[in-house]
Amino acid sequence: MMYLSRLRPSLRSRDYRRDLADVQHMHRTLMSVFPEVVSGGSARQENGLLWRLDRTDSGHVLLVQSALEPNWGDLPSDYLAVPAETREMDSVFSAITPGRTLHFRCTANPTRVVRDPNDPKADRGRRVALHDEKSRLGWIARKGEQNGFVIPATSDGAMAVDVTPLPPKIGYKSSSDGRNKITVSAAQYDGRLVVTDADAFAEAVRSGLGRAKAYGCGLISLAPAVSA
Repeated sequence: MMYLSRLRPSLRSRDYRRDLADVQHMHRTLMSVFPEVVSGGSARQENGLLWRLDRTDSGHVLLVQSALEPNWGDLPSDYLAVPAETREMDSVFSAITPGRTLHFRCTANPTRVVRDPNDPKADRGRRVALHDEKSRLGWIARKGEQNGFVIPATSDGAMAVDVTPLPPKIGYKSSSDGRNKITVSAAQYDGRLVVTDADAFAEAVRSGLGRAKAYGCGLISLAPAVSA
């Protein structure tokens, strides 16, 4: 079972304004509504937590996906402007069938690995963010190949997806080395996709797409594609 919650945070809340300025704090706040994990594994993965912040004309909307039903009553009393809405995602997964065209939105952290040919010891390479539109389109196309979907072409041959650059997501994480700054280069993808492998794509919806999933990236929203 998977759950999707829709939250409308209050900009009057001091706790929310703190979270808005620091994605590490936001991650901690959202994790606080789930049971503690005792297995020793990743708490975010155990709870299936993905989240995305959308800014709309009427205010901010937090979408939170999880494998367990959250207890939003554990948030600070003034954190939300209106009560949270939580629903099961059965209808979302039942819509994932081979050949189905769906509208989607995903805030993602498109990256690639750069290796130095002069350094044979650098097997893993260095991960860098992708900033130009062509590279970001290539990233979503590759993710589709890996995760059971393709982006169809428009009538003029372009990919049926818009890529919107977003301000960097900033946070601070404490470690043995001190206070380390987190910077996530994010982009918002809005468009259409066609399901090619239902099982693989359903797993991508459950697990999220790409990196920085603790910091507001990876959640895939789906809606029926309306025929023109």
